[in-house]
Amino acid sequence: MPELPEVETVRRGLAPHLLGQRIDTIVVREPRLRWPIPESLSRRASGHSVVSLMRRGKYLIAALDSGDRLILHLGMSGRLLVVDLDTPVEKHDHVDFELASGTLIRFRDPRRFGALLLWPSGEETHPLLEGMGPEPFDAEFNGAYLFRRSRGRRVSIKSFIMNGRIVVGAGNIYATESLFRAGIRPRRAASRLSRAECDRLVSMVRKILEEAIDLGGTTLRDFAGAHGEAGYFQQELLVYGREGEGCAVCGTLIKRVLVNQRSSFYCPHCQC
Repeated sequence: MPELPEVETVRRGLAPHLLGQRIDTIVVREPRLRWPIPESLSRRASGHSVVSLMRRGKYLIAALDSGDRLILHLGMSGRLLVVDLDTPVEKHDHVDFELASGTLIRFRDPRRFGALLLWPSGEETHPLLEGMGPEPFDAEFNGAYLFRRSRGRRVSIKSFIMNGRIVVGAGNIYATESLFRAGIRPRRAASRLSRAECDRLVSMVRKILEEAIDLGGTTLRDFAGAHGEAGYFQQELLVYGREGEGCAVCGTLIKRVLVNQRSSFYCPHCQC
């Protein structure tokens, strides 16, 4: 599933094509995504211009000059492609955004776990965005915050930082790599981290996500950017998917464990 770096890569790729552009029409071929696309979405968005394109967690939010906003989630296999208006439609091309510029933004989603919803003007919040933790790059997400929130929590630190109510964006791959660079084993109880370890882990979460965004995300299965390009962060992975290989730092064999039914990889020597 595309994580924060992949979604941010898509946002940056789309922004030059969407910002300031008028949506002539939205063609919905298949409304049955994770949640049905509202029947009023095309009518309310057509004829309006996109004034901002933001990301909140793994959601893209396009604000229109009418005050309405469009919320889009890529799901497990969704892609947003920038193509020409006359580009032939393929089997899983469910939605087209036809822009006055002559550009077409196409939503392709073979598994249909993605979403395209309307966030009407006048509604201050949206149910999908309520209760989300801070963004990893926000000043609010710091060592003091992580230390305070983790007190008394017996859950593993990996599960803790993957909880979107604690911080958004630390998906399985990025949590695994952040914990390695911070020198913390994924199964340690969150409450057992010191303040210094919390400081270090916050720093590594930010660093890993920044590196992944700079390299266009991690392409392990379905992800590609707005122009079809693959991400390259997988070439920088030090422990994820490397069970039985020597640690790049000390040479100790990387081990794999399950944390909440998700594979996690760590170095027994570098992480404690």
